[in-house]
Amino acid sequence: MKPGDHYSAKPLPTSWDRNCESIIDLLIPMNCAGMRLDQALARLLPDWSRSRIQTWIAQERVKLDNQLCTAKQKVWGNEHVLVCPDLTESPTVHSAEAIALNIIHEDDTILVVDKPAGMVVHPGNGNRQGTLLNALLHHAPQLENVPRAGIVHRLDKDTSGLLIIAKTVEAQFQLVRQLQQRTVKRDYLALVLGQVNSNGTVDAPVGRHPVHRTKMAITSRGKTARTHYKLVESLAGCSLLQCSLETGRTHQIRVHMHSIHHPLVGDPVYSGKPRKISAEIGQLLTAFPRQALHAWQLALIHPGNAHEMRWQSELPNDLAALLNQLRHYRP
Repeated sequence: MKPGDHYSAKPLPTSWDRNCESIIDLLIPMNCAGMRLDQALARLLPDWSRSRIQTWIAQERVKLDNQLCTAKQKVWGNEHVLVCPDLTESPTVHSAEAIALNIIHEDDTILVVDKPAGMVVHPGNGNRQGTLLNALLHHAPQLENVPRAGIVHRLDKDTSGLLIIAKTVEAQFQLVRQLQQRTVKRDYLALVLGQVNSNGTVDAPVGRHPVHRTKMAITSRGKTARTHYKLVESLAGCSLLQCSLETGRTHQIRVHMHSIHHPLVGDPVYSGKPRKISAEIGQLLTAFPRQALHAWQLALIHPGNAHEMRWQSELPNDLAALLNQLRHYRP
């Protein structure tokens, strides 16, 4: 982490609410110079809304250079800020459910889970139960005191693979900052249609589709998105790629691969048809029931001990079986 990104737990000042369990301790970075305090904190603490932060400032839960402050107060960089978040506030209460988790790593600070395809990460419309968040609350009940039960990044429902979970507010803040600084390494295995003959990078902004609002698209109004890909294996009618994310936009790999005319096998949204292959292989590819995408490798700096850590996940059975079938055919 950079010098301006310091974050740790401190004893509570005696004048503060003694029920506060965690203190957020940070420095205002120079790229926030000229902002209102609430704007700067909203950028630094993306797990909480700006209105929530304004409430905490009004409740005297925020100190700027050890002084009480106002939301409109300007900051110019390098100010010392202490925030005492009210973790009892929760607009939505999610239930804990006894759902089995494939846990790759766990300690007092983080949890690494290998998510199966078909599991929703966070409850939403039509998916209030059976999600990864519900399972996490059962496995580690203390996560009810961490925003989004410690989830710092997501995978699509039908994408399998590795996810990092923060078990404390402090760890979550550090991991979010690592994601923002693009120091978290996320590598995916993607089976795409067609023959990819060389390695490359797709650098194209991704945002909400201007017409189909449930889809994402490459658009000038989108956010910066960059995906590096390299060929792992050439197969009949398709290619197995390693895709490495430099950014983490919604549907990023799926949109980027579609944009270079190599959509993911089985993708129901950004689909494509196999070309110049036998009917037998075409049927095999079109029968795959989900996007053939697996979050294979995850690397980051451990928020508790600052050690670099890396994990890998084996291919799920359905994708491994498809690859084995395709290997029987000559590309």
